[in-house]
Amino acid sequence: MISSRPDLAAVLAFGIAALSTALVVPTVRQAGLRWGLTDQPDSRKQHTTPMVRLGGVGIVAGFVIALALIWGLGGFVALSSQRDSQIWTTIAGALCFFVIGLADDLFALPPLPRLAGQVLVAMAVWSQGVQIGAIDLPVHLFGAPAGAIELPAGLSLLATVIWLVGITNAINWLDGLDGLAAGVSGIAAVGLLSVSYSLNQPAPGLLAAALAGSCLGFLRHNFNPARIFMGDGGSYFLGFALASISIVGPAKGLTTVSLLLPLLILSLPLADMSAVIMGRLSQGRSPFYPDRRHLHHRLLRAGFSHRRTVVLIYAFTQWLAALALVLANAELRFLWLALATAVLIVVVIAARRSLNLEQQQAGDGG
Repeated sequence: MISSRPDLAAVLAFGIAALSTALVVPTVRQAGLRWGLTDQPDSRKQHTTPMVRLGGVGIVAGFVIALALIWGLGGFVALSSQRDSQIWTTIAGALCFFVIGLADDLFALPPLPRLAGQVLVAMAVWSQGVQIGAIDLPVHLFGAPAGAIELPAGLSLLATVIWLVGITNAINWLDGLDGLAAGVSGIAAVGLLSVSYSLNQPAPGLLAAALAGSCLGFLRHNFNPARIFMGDGGSYFLGFALASISIVGPAKGLTTVSLLLPLLILSLPLADMSAVIMGRLSQGRSPFYPDRRHLHHRLLRAGFSHRRTVVLIYAFTQWLAALALVLANAELRFLWLALATAVLIVVVIAARRSLNLEQQQAGDGG
């Protein structure tokens, strides 16, 4: 029984998920190559050879194996019936989103049916108690007194669906470079794990630990140069799991502003998605129109290499996660982590700009 040692349970969940995913992914890759289930290169994509895009199967397998073993060891035995229902609903919803994404990987579904399926699953998850039910105001705002404001059912449903579907698609759209979505999701999951435990929410923390481990195990095969892609199945699974864990974890324990911490941790993919949608709409195009407006595309055009672009976005995500930990009243060392990460980002960007200027001057001189 490890219910009395939530820290040990989290370490086990992380390690088992990482090892299981790392072992399962090569088998998935071989099956994908045998069956011809590959993603073909084109002018908008970074890869130049066909790549298996079923890596999400390995991510899900590692996640499920880890949680099954932790459950068998008694890691979830102390949960109340309501919390137990929320945990199972989160897992079921993530698996449903994985199936939607896997169907798109296999059959290339149009955007609207995919979106409709996501909304329906999000509504079903909301009906089972995974929902944004209140917003806590730390101060008077727009005439409303400080304290919790209960949301009407309709507004709660709308907020929950937008949050779940929005985060899912933000992670999906981030999946444009080798290791990018898996790394950012892993860092965000570690942030949610830390915040959940600092707010005494160990059960969602176990989900976050298993998710972070799955991301790490997948990065063994997905970091540049990648040997397999996670596909929409993997990115949908990761996105929904992060969004749902943030609702049943940190947001349930906040006494200040609901969803502020997970919103901060996940703000980079959300900001990227919002900027891309606004850019497409401003040109009269569909929000689903594929282009090269994403942050990673912009960094590549700025002269950063593939790996440096990915690592720089990792650093941004880590910085935001560290700030969230500081706001969660975690230990002060996270403030130093945030400051150190910020300095690293500034140094990398400054070095890149300096190199660009030197190359430009050399070109002008030639």
